Amino acid sequence: MPKMIEKAEIMNKEGIERSLTRIAHEILERNKGAENLALIGIWTRGIYLARRLAEKISQIEKKEVPVGMIDITFYRDDVRQNLPKAEIQRTDIPFSTTKKKVVLVDDVLFTGRSIRAAIDGLIDFGRPEVIQLAVLVDRGHRELPIRADYVGRNIPTSLSETVDVMLEEKDGIDRVVIREILPE
Repeated sequence: MPKMIEKAEIMNKEGIERSLTRIAHEILERNKGAENLALIGIWTRGIYLARRLAEKISQIEKKEVPVGMIDITFYRDDVRQNLPKAEIQRTDIPFSTTKKKVVLVDDVLFTGRSIRAAIDGLIDFGRPEVIQLAVLVDRGHRELPIRADYVGRNIPTSLSETVDVMLEEKDGIDRVVIREILPE
């Protein structure tokens, strides 16, 4: 395992909350309210972000927004290479996505390959009216022509860096940091 050092904290709890509040308002503005809207979080941290966004949207609109979760493991283009290490989670989309305005939610947008896999998986559940993407951090380095509709922060990074999102529900703290991979 390569050695890594923390280079910078780019978001703290308050920064994450401000970003999610802004994204919730942007989602509502673009979609003209919460009617026919659904959020689907990508395992793992995308699920927690989707739930937080749904709560914020509900507070603003006084209307519940359905939330689902999707595991993209079998839709990844590298699944054959990584299958022995793959940790399979459950997909739970307890509503029809057909004719819904679906917002996929993830923590970090990097190459775009996870999002492509999530879209492939989502299509197996129906034909949404539209699929939009919300991410907490966009770090660049796209390998596929995918862009986020809603972004908490754009953080230009080098390929020797990682962006680690920590959320209270999973990690016990809300924080986003850049770590640098040290040469061996």
